[in-house]
Amino acid sequence: MNLTPKERVLKQLAGEEVDRTPCYSGMGNVTVKGLDELGYKFAFVHGNAEKLANLAATSYKFYGYECAVVPFDFCVEAEALGSEMNPYEDVAHLLYPTIKEKAIQNDDELDSFPIPDDLANAGRVPVVVDAIKRLKKEFGDELPIGTYLTAPFTLGGQVYDLDKMLKYAFKKQDLINAMLDRLADVLISLAKIYQEAGADYITVREMGSGTDLLSPRLWKSLIQPHLTKIFTALREMGFPNNLHICGETNMIIKNMYECGADSLSVEFKNDMKKTREDIGFEPLVFGNLDAYKLLVIDDVEDVEKAVIKSLEDGVDAIWPGCDIWPEAKPENFKAMVEATKKYGAEKWHRKQK
Repeated sequence: MNLTPKERVLKQLAGEEVDRTPCYSGMGNVTVKGLDELGYKFAFVHGNAEKLANLAATSYKFYGYECAVVPFDFCVEAEALGSEMNPYEDVAHLLYPTIKEKAIQNDDELDSFPIPDDLANAGRVPVVVDAIKRLKKEFGDELPIGTYLTAPFTLGGQVYDLDKMLKYAFKKQDLINAMLDRLADVLISLAKIYQEAGADYITVREMGSGTDLLSPRLWKSLIQPHLTKIFTALREMGFPNNLHICGETNMIIKNMYECGADSLSVEFKNDMKKTREDIGFEPLVFGNLDAYKLLVIDDVEDVEKAVIKSLEDGVDAIWPGCDIWPEAKPENFKAMVEATKKYGAEKWHRKQK
């Protein structure tokens, strides 16, 4: 069996046998090398579909990373709902965009904030759609095209005051849940738009909900219902998917699995051996490499050792624990991919037995 990256990724997400462990993610993988080669400034990429697509393709072209993913920032959904993004166009060094003005200013809007009638044309959604179509046209059946959504709780902090949201999570949880339910509906609609544009798989990123911040009990009552709603819809749509959460996740890994995603991805803080003890080897779990230290600071030899350890601990895909740090060393990025190719087949077939 000799599969293309697209076949390898989509077969695995469908629970089918593949030739080896893939090396990819559902998150951003912009590198300084990619920007320099194209002559782009990061701040001016986010609103330009051609630049988005060209930059997304560089990690595959330069390193063999088995995906192309757009967008690169976490503001698309919030902008579509009326928040204002700062791309930092006047800053010399690379910064990711942030929200500078949030859409929901008053508490009485939490369960009734306006949702655009035409989400497909709201904010930068058309730019992401165009970029997906461009990547699909360029790579066809060769490379899987990924996209992602900022999940309800994390998105809530992009459209409303996060400190208030955390306070109300205890004092007015019904109100916060009403807001998160509306956001879940928005995200399901956006997923349909991205799927129709040609995205092959989607990652739902509930980044700010690890147990560094929320207790397992609160996670179950505040986060899990809305993720379950989203993944139920994604499965009905036949849209291959992943649930990603940063930070500490061992105490909620069973809850994450219960949300119904096709796969889970975790950060380096997750103890993969404990995860496999808790949920077994049947669920697809990706990770759990340190996206900064391993690719920016460490040496090539360290990268190979980390890949081997992750495989031995039980990951199904070598998937950095967060977005690729733009300053990733080219030799380290390539070493991650090459080590996966070298050792991934052995690990996969060992698991099949």
